[in-house]
Amino acid sequence: MSGAVTLRDQFGRSIEYLRISVTDRCNFRCVYCMPLEGLPWLPKTEILRYEEITEIVRQLAPLGLRRLRLTGGEPTIRPQLESLVRMLRDVPGIEDIALSTNGVKLPDMAGPLFDAGLNRVNISADSLRAERVRDIARRDLGFDLVRSARAATAAGLAPVKINVVVMRGVNDDEIADFALLTRDHPWHVRFIELMPVGDLRELTWDHVVPTAEVLQRVAALGDLVDDPGPAQGNGPARYYRLRDGAGTIGVITPMTHTYCETCNRVRLTADGRLRTCLFGDHEVLLREALRSGASLEPLFRKALAEKPREHALLQMQVGGLRALSQVGG
Repeated sequence: MSGAVTLRDQFGRSIEYLRISVTDRCNFRCVYCMPLEGLPWLPKTEILRYEEITEIVRQLAPLGLRRLRLTGGEPTIRPQLESLVRMLRDVPGIEDIALSTNGVKLPDMAGPLFDAGLNRVNISADSLRAERVRDIARRDLGFDLVRSARAATAAGLAPVKINVVVMRGVNDDEIADFALLTRDHPWHVRFIELMPVGDLRELTWDHVVPTAEVLQRVAALGDLVDDPGPAQGNGPARYYRLRDGAGTIGVITPMTHTYCETCNRVRLTADGRLRTCLFGDHEVLLREALRSGASLEPLFRKALAEKPREHALLQMQVGGLRALSQVGG
């Protein structure tokens, strides 16, 4: 197999990173991600089997795919997720497998997932306070971020990244508390600007805390120095470090500064659609071609030829999404 990246979109961007949604369901109902009543769930017959997901990756890898991320919904609620990780690890050319999770099941699953071949994990956590976790997630599942992050670290998953969606008047008073986690732990706390989407418009521009304000509050804790961030990563975060910190502080700015010019990813939905932009409306259905035994390469290349230059989130165009949970972020 050639090591050269040959998957490029119409603007010359190399595509080597696939985010794979393994389920549209979640055990949380976070206020910025999914309506309280949930969504109409996909029929089981439309959900890709693990073998089908692996076959898609197997056909993409010779074209330059190198990095995978498993998302949802909440991926850890799909049974035997470690089996999928093991299957993906066996695909030649795949160098990195990551997981995005709300972290609830990590204390029990981190070890088996690492043993199956998972490299690293991102934990979504929007509060360190139990009662506030319940309010934001609208579920009481006993989530404890520090316990879950420690379990991931102990299992060997690294780097451990903690994603915090900052919402004014909801959790922005915990910015310093999250940043201070990086003093004593080798974790990477990333503050993400809120993205008002679809049916979740009760969270508006008024709730967005610009990254410049976040960094100003963090800088009050002590000297902040530029940092290259963790070596393993695919994303657009900019990183800093408290001068005495064991970990780093990152910022992701989908609202105040777009980073579409460096986009290196596409997304596979749980029902087998290749989505070329998180907030775009362009999708290519792979499932039927896959199940008929057809080659997927022409569909891959057609999709990339139509990948948009940038999203239109700032114009509140979200590509038909009702909720972020539909595509795993």
